[in-house]
Amino acid sequence: MQPTPETSPAAAPSAAPRPGTAYETDREIETLTEFDSVVAERTALTGYRVQAVDLTERTDVLLSADVSGAVFLGCPMDPRAAAQVRGAGALVFPPVPGLPFDPYRGLLYTPDELFEGLSDGYEATPDARAYAWFGRTSSDGDIFSSMLRAVHDDSVSDALDELVVGARVVGVMGGHAMARGTDEYAGAARLGRTLTRAGFTVATGGGPGAMEAANLGAYAAPFDDTMLAEALELLGKTPSFTPSVGDWAAAAFEIRSRWPSGGASIGIPTWFYGHEPPNAFAAHIAKYFANAVREDGLLARSNAGVVFLPGAAGTVQEIFDNATPNYYESRGEPTPMVLVDRSHWTERLPAWPLLRALARERSMEHRIALVDSVDEAPLALARMA
Repeated sequence: MQPTPETSPAAAPSAAPRPGTAYETDREIETLTEFDSVVAERTALTGYRVQAVDLTERTDVLLSADVSGAVFLGCPMDPRAAAQVRGAGALVFPPVPGLPFDPYRGLLYTPDELFEGLSDGYEATPDARAYAWFGRTSSDGDIFSSMLRAVHDDSVSDALDELVVGARVVGVMGGHAMARGTDEYAGAARLGRTLTRAGFTVATGGGPGAMEAANLGAYAAPFDDTMLAEALELLGKTPSFTPSVGDWAAAAFEIRSRWPSGGASIGIPTWFYGHEPPNAFAAHIAKYFANAVREDGLLARSNAGVVFLPGAAGTVQEIFDNATPNYYESRGEPTPMVLVDRSHWTERLPAWPLLRALARERSMEHRIALVDSVDEAPLALARMA
């Protein structure tokens, strides 16, 4: 029961069902508060899925409740309760010890969670430790490790789907090499701010560069315009995540500390590109092990359009990953696509001529646009809405 993102920080999750939504979130229990609310209303947990909730202090409830048909995913329990629950007909998937991540998690990550322990060095954080685990297990052929990655990524997708119900999501794509302190970075931040103020939910690849800039802009949306100018100046002193991810991330957390309670946005990064850390300005982080699942998921959920800032191979791939379902209308009506920087997309990397040729005489023809500057992108999106 993840909150729907708006232009201000998301509200706390509610235990109340949401009838008519696309997902059966009323049968999922993802926090202890939700668990207590359900058992207070009824004594039966039949049919419920309880995800990654620590139930060690709820032994008496588990011993007395009707749990037949319930599923417990990674929920710590007292051994007596675990035995009772299994004996009563529930499925119990126990927590997996020794992992730096929870494969059954019910909610998306937060920056504070992924960067916990940053003061001891980036290598000590859950984000870095999960990447190290991925590096050790991604090529060893162990079916258990690959299963854990798949379960984790599916759990993240479920949480992300719950988050974006009812939201108008605009994806912002661009390269990780865009440095803080540049005009391009400032432009991407203005774009994120403008889209968020217009009521859209900004979603990015969740990493550094253009992705961080757009998430920063969304974070800055509730404040006056001087906040973003000051933040950009401060961040410019640490332009890149190399050579020190720790310094780069610490600068972002300093901005969050000076201006707390910023606007919400989504970051969708991957441990596949482990050298690229997630940025700290996305309120909700859907981090994946499988990059293909992450990329397709980001584009598929950008239901209000995608803005492509100048980038290299990854951004070119994303353009045509997005163009393909638009071409075949496999997701319904084509969504708007806006390419920013005419010279970049017609001369340096001429993706625009090919995109325009693909779109000719198809329904997507009037849902693509090429603009000269990032400040023109929101208007282009509005024209195609």
